[in-house]
Amino acid sequence: MAEAETLETMQPNPAWDAASYPDVVDALAAEEYTFKVWGGDWCGDCRGQLPDFAAALDAAGVPAERIDHYPVEKADDGSKVGPLVEEYDIELIPTVVVELDGEEVARFVEEEDVPIAVYLADQLSN
Repeated sequence: MAEAETLETMQPNPAWDAASYPDVVDALAAEEYTFKVWGGDWCGDCRGQLPDFAAALDAAGVPAERIDHYPVEKADDGSKVGPLVEEYDIELIPTVVVELDGEEVARFVEEEDVPIAVYLADQLSN
């Protein structure tokens, strides 16, 4: 398994208001989920979305050892290059895969029209 690194964009946004999202925080905290995050500090979508997601994970009390960061670079042809990109079929970033006991239970891909935490909380609650 590739070793996770650190994404600067996964620093929690201090302005994110957990009190406005109690159901989201509860859903993210409900199980011993592992969150695998592919992104790039160079990526505008990642810079816009990941800090709020990191704040939601923080509010949910998800420990750092259950959050894996996978920094991705963009190849000349536009494809993504980085740890586990092929194994997890990563084409767009940010992508977040949620696993429970090693099995994928939810996935957020950049093109969704709601924030990462809200999207995943909805997936995990169904």
